Amino acid sequence: MSEPQTQAVGVIHDLGYRRYDGPRLGRAQITRALIWHSFRSSFGIGRGVKAKIIPILACIAILLPAFVNAFAVSRGNSRLFGYDVYVPQLRVIVVTIFIAAQAPELVSRDLRSHVLPLYFSRPIRRGDYPLAKYIALTAALLLLIEIPLLVLYVGTIASARSDHAVWSETKALIPGLGVGLMWAVLMAAVGLVLASLTGRRAYATGIVAISCFLTWTVSEVLIQAEGGITSTSTGARIGGLFSPFNLLDGVRIWLGGTSPGEDANPGRFGPLYGVVAVLLLAACLGGLAARYRKVSRA
Repeated sequence: MSEPQTQAVGVIHDLGYRRYDGPRLGRAQITRALIWHSFRSSFGIGRGVKAKIIPILACIAILLPAFVNAFAVSRGNSRLFGYDVYVPQLRVIVVTIFIAAQAPELVSRDLRSHVLPLYFSRPIRRGDYPLAKYIALTAALLLLIEIPLLVLYVGTIASARSDHAVWSETKALIPGLGVGLMWAVLMAAVGLVLASLTGRRAYATGIVAISCFLTWTVSEVLIQAEGGITSTSTGARIGGLFSPFNLLDGVRIWLGGTSPGEDANPGRFGPLYGVVAVLLLAACLGGLAARYRKVSRA
């Protein structure tokens, strides 16, 4: 007779893991943590040395003119740069490089590694993830754009000889900070929606950089072909509509800016610049939300 077969018996091993009995954080706390983590990642904080190279170089490049101004003012010269048009071409280049390098870092890595289902398994909504990324990159751009203005302001008033001069600089600074806010809000949306098109970081960087530089070049060529920033022709007035950078400068002039920048005075087309800027922002944010709705269902 054959012996009866012995059934396998499972054994549970106690590995000593401790149970978590503390408070369970909800949607708001998770979103704040994601914003903070993404903000730190924008400057390479908490990552390797290579991740910090571009943010550090971008900060140095955009701060250098402010320190040069402080030296010049201390030697008796007047302020070298306007607050609302702080070295416009340098700002375009630095902001483009920064968002081309850091926007893919915020979104492309998660797309490529397919970790989004892990985020969405927690108590956050589908729109919280792109919103957190957008707030983080906007805050990072605000620091990149506004700190040089504050350094420019401090370096100028340090050599001021009267309270009236300090007050004049303060009144000039406030519109400049507002222009910087517009730049951060719009360019963060543009950078993220372009970077979210692919999970490959190199491709995302190329898409953002080429799109920004190409549209800026096209807009500049159109304006120069129509007579430059001093021209009053229709072509020169609407040439800035083809680039987010020139679009922002057109809005600045329409809202009362008098310093010469990248655009001809839009004149009667000023409201059109404002409408196009709002539509571009809405399209980018809507496209970003739609992109992540699609990804979350995949």
